[in-house]
This record gives sequence, structure tokens and C-alpha cells, in this order.
Amino acid sequence: MKSFNWHTEAEKQWDERAEFWNANSRSMWDKGSRQTIIPFMGRFIDKGITVADLGCGDGYGSFKLYQAGYHVTGVDISEDMIRRAKSRVEEETLQFVQGDLVDLPLANESFDAVMAVNSLEWVQVPDEGLKEMKRVLKPGGKLCIGILGPTAKPRVNSYRRVYGEEVICNTMMPWEFEQLALESGWKLVDGHGVWKREVEGKDLSDLPQELQQALSFMWVFLLEK
Repeated sequence: MKSFNWHTEAEKQWDERAEFWNANSRSMWDKGSRQTIIPFMGRFIDKGITVADLGCGDGYGSFKLYQAGYHVTGVDISEDMIRRAKSRVEEETLQFVQGDLVDLPLANESFDAVMAVNSLEWVQVPDEGLKEMKRVLKPGGKLCIGILGPTAKPRVNSYRRVYGEEVICNTMMPWEFEQLALESGWKLVDGHGVWKREVEGKDLSDLPQELQQALSFMWVFLLEK
């Protein structure tokens, strides 16, 4: 029986998903679930600094960061995704490189900030990915990370684990990630929820944060090293 290698399978599956992702990434960043993230980052992270976009996919989010005035390096495990990202635009302040989130091809303390949206859930041991993010960040550097909430449809990618099948997605809840980050020595700066249409417009401010996270499609955290 062929052994299961998470890294190899993740690269293979994301190569297979590259065309679908490429067809949908622009709408996600411009008007969908990711539209609040870069403006949110701008409240805490100065323009003109270096940002690593980890799990950059086809690079559209990296491109948006570049347009917003940051010096960006996008990293993704999929060779096909990186090829598509490079075809968009690549210059001195916007670069792309293939790499694994738990073994980043980036130097120690080389970035002022990191953005990682719905990528940490796709590594075998999320704690290892979080440690790599801390390794490449300068002291006092900021991490903006999006974790899929309970109502996010992409979470079905991990469902087959209940049959004992090998999958490449961890169903980490936002509150589990927050506990992991705090136990790892990160400072929580701020955060906000991204909601499905049924929840948008409703006042959730009176709910405890745990219940807000329980309704979320995604929770976006801003952490400091």
C-alpha cells in the first residue's frame, strides 16, 4: 500500500485546483470573503514595508498588497499556482516563490509582516506552520491570518477523515487557533469576523466573541510577534 505524504498530496491537489482558484480569486478579494483583509491590515501595518503572503495561490491577494504599497513575496506549495502568479506581474517589489508553509524558503527575521489567509489549515501540523511564520518575522512584526469559521463550505475538504481517509485539511476552529497563538507567545492585537449573507447586517456586538466566531465564515486575526 502506497504511503500517504501530506506535502506531496497537498502540492498535487492544489495544482489540480489552480484553474478553479484562478477563476474565482479576483472576486473573493475584490468583493467577496477577503475584501476586508487588506484594508484591515492597513490600520496596523505601514505602507512600504515587506510582507510575505503565505499560501498566496494565484497571487491576486499579493498583487492587491503590492497595489496598496507593500513590498510583497508570495509563497505557495503549488507550482501551477506560482506559475499563474508570475504571469500576472512580477518585479522587484512583487516576487513569487514555490514553498511549503512548514519549510519556508525565506530567511530568518526577513519580513515586517505576514499575511496568511486560509492556508494554515492546510498543513499537517498547524503549530509547525505558525512557528515558521514567527521565524521569518522581524521582532515586533505583524501577522494577519484568516482562519475558516464553522460555516465555511471549504471545511468539507476535511470531512472524509471520519471514514479514516487521508485528507490535507485540518478543521481548526478560530478559537482553537487563538489558543494556539497565545500559547505560542503571540500577542493578540485585533480581529474581526467575515459572515455569510444570512448574517450580514445583523448586530452581533452583544454576543460573546466565541459565539460570533461560531457564526463566522472566517475569522481574521491581527497578531504581533
